[in-house]
Amino acid sequence: SSQGHSKKKSRKHQRFMERRALLEQKGLLTPHGCLGSQTPEAGLEAHTTLTTANGTTAPRCDTVPKPKRIFSTSLSPDASPDSIARHHSMLLSQGNGSSKKVRMSSLVLRPGKYVAIDCEMVGTGPQGRLSELARCSVVNYEGDVIYDKYVQPELPIVDYRTRWSGITKQHMKNAIPFKAAQAEILKILKDKIVVGHAIHNDFQALKYFHPKDRTRDTSQIPMLKQRAGLPIRANVSLKNLARHLLHKKIQVGCKGHSSVEDAQTAMELYRLVEVQWEKKLAHSLPPRPPSPITDPAADSSEYLDDQYWPTDLMASSL
Repeated sequence: SSQGHSKKKSRKHQRFMERRALLEQKGLLTPHGCLGSQTPEAGLEAHTTLTTANGTTAPRCDTVPKPKRIFSTSLSPDASPDSIARHHSMLLSQGNGSSKKVRMSSLVLRPGKYVAIDCEMVGTGPQGRLSELARCSVVNYEGDVIYDKYVQPELPIVDYRTRWSGITKQHMKNAIPFKAAQAEILKILKDKIVVGHAIHNDFQALKYFHPKDRTRDTSQIPMLKQRAGLPIRANVSLKNLARHLLHKKIQVGCKGHSSVEDAQTAMELYRLVEVQWEKKLAHSLPPRPPSPITDPAADSSEYLDDQYWPTDLMASSL
């Protein structure tokens, strides 16, 4: 009986090899691949496999149509801002249901890619005319606070500007030095798409310049002004945009502004027109060369690139 079982097994193996040769000839199986492996052209469909008598699986011999080309709805978390914008534009061009796809694609990136910022300033220098950072708040795409600290200016405070800033002498007791705050904040903003209202004032207070293609200034987005029924060329305050488009009141009372509330409001406004605004930016962005292959193990938080080293130090090290 063992000999009969062996012959039966041998015939089964022979049929298996014949089927495998046929599949290879049809291009449905790679010559040196394992069972179940297929070429991309075959379309990796679950129904293309069948079960043999001994429980193993092999691809069917039926002709499998090539799958329609579809674009991935996800991007790498390391995708550059312009590639995000182009991806939004590409999805929008695909027709019905594209807005939902755009939302899905962005969700992969938002937690680490989008932040909104707002700063409160106090007056220093002669007659308190200089504006220095006294509080900075940063929120993520969902409006959750990821940074909110009071900052001690480098010069003595002459005017707390409490009516607008909300800053008092009491707040400065636990404030951290400007340099320490600056280092913490810039680490958060690095490689992010930063949203804000009249955001150049915040960057000026931080003594920092953020790349233009990664900046989203809600005071400069015409679509927001159009939706609010306001002149495109007009300088519209965050307070007015929030009242017209979000139907909420901010910056009320005499206790000053809340930088957390202002940052959250800027992000809400951006999200109202995000897809349309990113599509418009995608068309205006210049062509960008392919990104070089980088080492994924490299720590992006380290500023050790040659471009950050002083010229004289570089020369002395050669």
